[in-house]
Amino acid sequence: MVQAYILIQTEVGKASTVADLIGKIPGVIQAEDVTGPYDVIVRAQADTVDDLGRMVVAKVQQVDGITRTLTCPVVHL
Repeated sequence: MVQAYILIQTEVGKASTVADLIGKIPGVIQAEDVTGPYDVIVRAQADTVDDLGRMVVAKVQQVDGITRTLTCPVVHL
């Protein structure tokens, strides 16, 4: 299992809606709207890195109101 944090910037006033919609995507563990340089932070999981990438590109980035994403895979050192 691969997990990652997805940092999301949204259009002004869209953070809450984006977080709600992303929270319904299978594989998303948690989606929160936050303050700071990013508007939404998501914790997601998938079976493989490729599956995670497909989720981000095919599902997360397709949510209306998102302007930019940054995916940070979790590593265990």
